[in-house]
Amino acid sequence: MPRYPFLQVDVFTDRAFGGNPLAVFPDAAGLDAPQMQRIAREMNLSETTFVLPPDDPAADFKVRIFTPESELPFAGHPVVGTHWVLARLGRVVLQEPVTTVRFELGVGVRAAALHVRGGAVTRVVMDHQAPEFHAAATPDQAARLARALGLEPDAITATGWPVQVVSTGIRQLFVPVRSLRDVHSMTPKRQDTAALGALFAELDPVQRCNDAVMVLTTETTGPDAAVHTRMFAPGLGVSEDPATGSASGGLGAYLVEHGIVPATPPTTTFVSEQGIEMQRPSRITIEVDGAPGAIEMVRVGGQTVPVIEGTLSW
Repeated sequence: MPRYPFLQVDVFTDRAFGGNPLAVFPDAAGLDAPQMQRIAREMNLSETTFVLPPDDPAADFKVRIFTPESELPFAGHPVVGTHWVLARLGRVVLQEPVTTVRFELGVGVRAAALHVRGGAVTRVVMDHQAPEFHAAATPDQAARLARALGLEPDAITATGWPVQVVSTGIRQLFVPVRSLRDVHSMTPKRQDTAALGALFAELDPVQRCNDAVMVLTTETTGPDAAVHTRMFAPGLGVSEDPATGSASGGLGAYLVEHGIVPATPPTTTFVSEQGIEMQRPSRITIEVDGAPGAIEMVRVGGQTVPVIEGTLSW
């Protein structure tokens, strides 16, 4: 009977039952992709990760990421949480104040900075790719998108900001909304997932925005946050995500590129709040190097707390 230990952690939070839950299988050698997919479906979290020996000699670890429905080439909270777990298990030699770990993903080798104090990791900050700005929605598409999300069209158009596909490793659709009240009113049950899917295909025929849309408003519940967000990914089997590291990279690039968050070169740093509506408050720190038209690098980071340890067997 195969036995695989795992840890479940909450990511982008400093307390249990906040942030985004993640299951990490730190010794996944021997599992193939169909088995990983079945395990991720059994765990039934937004993502489950599997740690393997790297194929690329430039990497320290290989990390495969699965939602309940499919494998992802890149995601944020799984990388942050997985590297916190590996450090907790003693798989990383920690040096203060920062230890760099390189990990192999479906998008290539990336770096994570483990911030260390007193022999423990206090937060993990991961590199994204330089941003790519793709299609912006037409007024008609923006109005259709609003209705598909359960909003009135002017909830989006009143912002004066573009609805746009952005990638810092994975393409996603970013939708500005005029108020916190409008964002709070949204519910996955009111959304037209077929219409959303059609719009994803129109705006991004190649990758369909990876079936993910992040709505955002600059009205926040916390005084230290610059932006409030919600993420919906029904095509991935995730009706709503409480903290999305991959989209937060694109979010940071979008906000700085369009002057919604003023750039303060060389690095603009701010906090995004997410998960409030799901009763899983999350805080994600975003760092953007450069200025509008010349963004060089985006990084996303946060804290992780342990919740469950167990063993899967079948």
